[in-house]
Amino acid sequence: MKKFEDFNLKPEVREYIKQNQFTEPTPIQEEVIPAAIRGRDVIGLSATGSGKTHAYLIPIMQRVNAQNNYVQAVITAPTRELAYQIFEMAKGMSDCIEGLRVRLVTGGRDREKEIAQLENSQPHIVIGTPGRIKDLFLGSGSLRIENARILVVDEADMTLEYGFLDDIDAFAGRLPEDLQMLAFSATMPEQLKPFLRKYMHNPLTFEIGERVRFNPDIHHILVPVYHHGYAKTILSFLEGINPYVCLIFCNTRAEASSFAEELRQGGINVEELHGDLTSRKRKQAMKSIAAAEHTYVVATDLAARGIDIGEVSHVISCGFPEDLEYYVHRAGRTGRAGASGTCYALYEEKDDQAIRSLMKRGIRFSHQRFRNHEWQDLRPYGQKFMKKDDELEKQISKIYTKKNTKVKPGYKKKRAEQIQRVHRQKKREMIRTKIREEKKAMYRERAKKDRENGL
Repeated sequence: MKKFEDFNLKPEVREYIKQNQFTEPTPIQEEVIPAAIRGRDVIGLSATGSGKTHAYLIPIMQRVNAQNNYVQAVITAPTRELAYQIFEMAKGMSDCIEGLRVRLVTGGRDREKEIAQLENSQPHIVIGTPGRIKDLFLGSGSLRIENARILVVDEADMTLEYGFLDDIDAFAGRLPEDLQMLAFSATMPEQLKPFLRKYMHNPLTFEIGERVRFNPDIHHILVPVYHHGYAKTILSFLEGINPYVCLIFCNTRAEASSFAEELRQGGINVEELHGDLTSRKRKQAMKSIAAAEHTYVVATDLAARGIDIGEVSHVISCGFPEDLEYYVHRAGRTGRAGASGTCYALYEEKDDQAIRSLMKRGIRFSHQRFRNHEWQDLRPYGQKFMKKDDELEKQISKIYTKKNTKVKPGYKKKRAEQIQRVHRQKKREMIRTKIREEKKAMYRERAKKDRENGL
C-alpha cells in the first residue's frame, strides 16, 4: 500500500491532504494519482464512495499554476448536485495555494451575474454541468477554456444516460491537441467508448470496483413482497431494522415519487431524491440529507449516484434494476469504512432471473420475512420454486406398474436396480447441464471483461 508521501507532491498539496485528514490513498487514488500527475489519459472505473473525486483533484492541484491567469482545468458533472459537491471538496484548494481561483458554473444560477463575474476574472479551475459550461464558452464567450489542458468527465456513464456527451463534445473539440482527459465511471457502456476514443490517447484503465464489489460486511437479505406491494412490505418491517440512515431505491422517478408519498401516508418522514424534483426542491433535499435530518431517503439510481449521503446503515432495494450493476452500487452504499451494513432486496416472482444471476456472481442472500414483530428465516431461495421432475416420476412409475405375466424370483432386487439406474442417469444429465451452464456463464463473464477493458 502506497502513501501520499510516495507521490512527491508539492507542499501546498500535502497541506490540502492534511487539512482533509487523509491518512492513506484509497485503491483508486493509489492507481490514478501518479498516472494523472505524469499527464496520462486515465479511465477510472470505480463505485461511488471509492475516493475518485480526490483521485483527480489532487493531480490537478499538483499541476495547476496560480500565476497563469487562465483556465487550466475543466471538471464536468452530469447534475448540479454532483457539481456542487465536487466544488465543495475543491474549495479548500484555494486555502492552500495563494491566488488559486475555483469556480462553480451550473444551471439554476443567475446567468447574467455569472457572465459579469467572468468578464472581471477567469478561474483557474472550472467545475460545472456540461450545458452551462458550453453556454458560457460557446454562447456568451465569457468563460475562456480554450487553453485548458486538463478535462475531467466525472460520472461518464451517467453523463451519457442524461444525454450530455454532445455538450462536452461541442467544447472539448475546441481545447488544445495535447488535452489530458480523465474519465471516471461506475460502468463502461458500449455507447461511451466512441467518445473516449475520440479524445483519449493510449489511456490507462484502472478498474477498482472488483476489489470491493461484494463487500463481506454487507448482509444481503431477500424479502418476499407477496401481494402486498413495496410500500406496505417496508412499513411492515421498519420496526425490525432501526437504521441510522436508510436509503430506499426505486427503478424510476415516478415510482420514487409515489412510493415516498405512500410512506408518508404510513407515518414515515422521508426525503426524496430523483429527477422529477424542481431545482429548488433538489437543493432543499440535498441540504436536509447533508444535515441528516431524515432517516429515510427514497431515491433513484441516477439521482443518488455520486452524492455523499452520510453513514448509510441500511439499503432497501425495491425490486431489481434492469442493469444488475446498479444493484451492486445500491448495496455498496452501506458497509463502508470498515462498518457493516444490510441490504434488503424486496422481490416478486418476476425477479427470479435477476436473483439467480446475482447469486451466480457471488452474492449470498439470506431469505427472511418479518412476522409477529420478529425476523423469521425462510427456506433458502430457490427451493420453493423447485418443481417435481415429472419425467423422472413417469419412468419410475413404469417400473412399478410394469405388467408381468409371471413373477420371477428376485424381482424386487431387479426393480430396485432399475430405479437406481434411472436416478443415476438423471443425475448425470443434471451434472452435464450444470457444466454447460457454468461454461456459458464463464464465457459471458470473460466476454464482458474483454469488452470493458478494450475500447
